[in-house]
Amino acid sequence: MARKKEKSENSGLKKLVIFLAILVIAFPVAVFGYIYFKLNTMHDTTADENILNETNFQSEKGITNILLAGTDGRPGEKNSRSDSMMILTVDSKNKSLKLTSLNRDTYVNIPGHGEEKLTHAYAYGGANLLAETIENNFEIDIQNYAVVDFYSFMDIVDALGGVEVDVRSSEIKELNKFINETYSFNNNANKGSIQYINSPGIQRLNGYQALSYARIRKNDSTQERDRRQRAVIEGLMNGVKDLPVSKYPKLLDTILPYVKTNMKPTQIIGLAGKVLGIGNLSITQIEFPFEDASTSVTLPGKGFVIKFDESSLDTLHDFIFKNIIP
Repeated sequence: MARKKEKSENSGLKKLVIFLAILVIAFPVAVFGYIYFKLNTMHDTTADENILNETNFQSEKGITNILLAGTDGRPGEKNSRSDSMMILTVDSKNKSLKLTSLNRDTYVNIPGHGEEKLTHAYAYGGANLLAETIENNFEIDIQNYAVVDFYSFMDIVDALGGVEVDVRSSEIKELNKFINETYSFNNNANKGSIQYINSPGIQRLNGYQALSYARIRKNDSTQERDRRQRAVIEGLMNGVKDLPVSKYPKLLDTILPYVKTNMKPTQIIGLAGKVLGIGNLSITQIEFPFEDASTSVTLPGKGFVIKFDESSLDTLHDFIFKNIIP
């Protein structure tokens, strides 16, 4: 079956929980209270635990599914869509970490709103409705979620001193088109004068340049857009790996204001133990709907959508619960 598969550091969202896990283990017990307080600032009090605690869909002991969503709201917007949606599976049963990327254009039934693109669920009802929509349409139980503001990338990139990516010639024009806007979004007092990208190749992008690069969408395909976002995050994670542990608190302070989760500190720490218990921190990724079990169509009033064959859910479930890679 055709698939989109990546291993290891391919997504910042997928690395969030692992980063927190390593962070908790790395610090002495003496500063546990500090870490606990920091993690507690992420707790989302609007979480609907009734939806998350129900087990009407497939679930198995030893397998935890966490919805990771990246929002695309611009500063000042009250409602935003989820630009990136993924299911992080912490599989203690099969000793593996898995990530299922959900295409934002997937045509689904959103409770109370009818058939729409999956990306609209978050705008209609936040993480609660998004989790419910994913459960209903993909028949998978979601226990927890974490929502990350996509614009946090700018601050994280700048905190790490930039990120290295390989910019292609065909991407420069579209990249620079977004720079004026992302530059205005960046509140860093030390961002300096605006800088555009003038040549292709491997180069270090600052915060607003990296965000502009990740936002390119009309230049080619949605798959290529996903590739660019993964490239940015891979560069970020390389930067984190090279960062001295002593600087983790500052990076944590940079990240946490942009993260909201239904998980309480004790749950995150417990999850950290499960992740580290797996041993191998490499992550296997697939993208759903599968290319050979879906149809792309343009619908009146809906635009471009992707319809999936319901029989492909069995393959999705095999990946998440049985560790069978399609």
